Amino acid sequence: MPVTTVNRARLTELHAREERRFEDTHARSRELYERAGRSLFAGVPMHWMREWAGAFPVFVAEASGARFTDVDGNQYVDLCLGDTGAMTGHAPEATAAAVAEQMRRGTTLMLPTEDSIWVGEEMARRFGLPFWQFALTATDANRFVIRLAREATGRPKVLVHNWCYHGSVDETFAVLTEDGMALRPHNVGAPVDPTLTTRVVEINDLGALERELAEGDVACCLFEPALTNIGIVLPDDEYHAGVRELTRRYGAFLVIDETHTLCAGPGGYTRAYDLEPDFLTMGKPLASGVPAAAYGMSEETSRRVADSLPSGPIDVGGVGGTLAGNALSLHAMRATLEHVLTDEAFTRMIPLAERFTDGVEDAIGRDGLDWYITRLGCRAEYGFQHERPRNGGEAAAAMDHDLDKFMHLYALNRGVLMTPFHNMALMSPATTEADVDRHTEVFAEATAELTAG
Repeated sequence: MPVTTVNRARLTELHAREERRFEDTHARSRELYERAGRSLFAGVPMHWMREWAGAFPVFVAEASGARFTDVDGNQYVDLCLGDTGAMTGHAPEATAAAVAEQMRRGTTLMLPTEDSIWVGEEMARRFGLPFWQFALTATDANRFVIRLAREATGRPKVLVHNWCYHGSVDETFAVLTEDGMALRPHNVGAPVDPTLTTRVVEINDLGALERELAEGDVACCLFEPALTNIGIVLPDDEYHAGVRELTRRYGAFLVIDETHTLCAGPGGYTRAYDLEPDFLTMGKPLASGVPAAAYGMSEETSRRVADSLPSGPIDVGGVGGTLAGNALSLHAMRATLEHVLTDEAFTRMIPLAERFTDGVEDAIGRDGLDWYITRLGCRAEYGFQHERPRNGGEAAAAMDHDLDKFMHLYALNRGVLMTPFHNMALMSPATTEADVDRHTEVFAEATAELTAG
């Protein structure tokens, strides 16, 4: 719902001005985009890349640390960081050197390397789960865990939060409506009616969670510990304790997806808040941008899974992938975990997000805007209403896409990249106070213009 503190006619006028500025300063990107349209569907490698603010996407020339340069020579502070995929910063030296080294030693063999043991041990140290497997994306990690949970429980359904995000896992594209549950809007080519595979509850609604679990058909609850892709929605203080008690009572596995919430600390939200998942999944930043993901399981869960697996070959069992656990990904993961996303790095990154939050709050207060900002570890995101949403339904209803696009484009035109589709900022080990302060300056300019007159 549009906020009353912003004049919508002025917003439209300012947005049109910013679109003209964007086109004037990105001539080479326009040229490449038009050329790409002759060979790439929608003119981009993945069609969602077309959805950035602006008449066409920015084409990147190079990136290093927390900055990148586009083909027109414009330089940017990158607070998007590949929507967590480059949370390490771009091309961190330790991982870049490790990748170059491993490329000369072999990339994929369908056989284990010593790096896999090191990474497994490190993941156990960080997250508290003793046994690990590897994939190439968090989507695959989630898919594989769902299959294992179904096999071990003999139950068909997955339970998710309303407006959750778990990559492109089919079972997670269901939302609550006034009439019950429906396919999430804009889902493409949905293969199965979600009522056959999925149950949905709002985060922070333990009553609804118990009601759905009591049906007895849920293999696992697949939860982000805090919602992150519909704006940041934090759990109530006792919510996760309640989730853990209910999943145990009703015999459903608890799966925590840390792909976005690794921002909470080196052991993600799980270790920062002492969660006790049966499975844990994550991907994106683990190998500094090299495709890699992992899923871990508790000791009891590993026994249940092992006991449930069919005898004989399982190479076509739906869990795996020829390139999963390859030597290159694992060597990159080892370098990233050992040298980049370290405990020490988070002691720098989290205070930077606090500084970012303070700067946004100062501008909101100065200009009398009825907005809010929420921080989770080294991630922060602002929204355009007074009350912080308490669940996914409230967050979705409060989205203001016109303001989202304007704020994103305004920042982009002044050398600051935010995450598209919503206004999220992420800190990397390479991010500096000057980078944060540049956003504060630009954000304050935008709010001053929106409220002028």
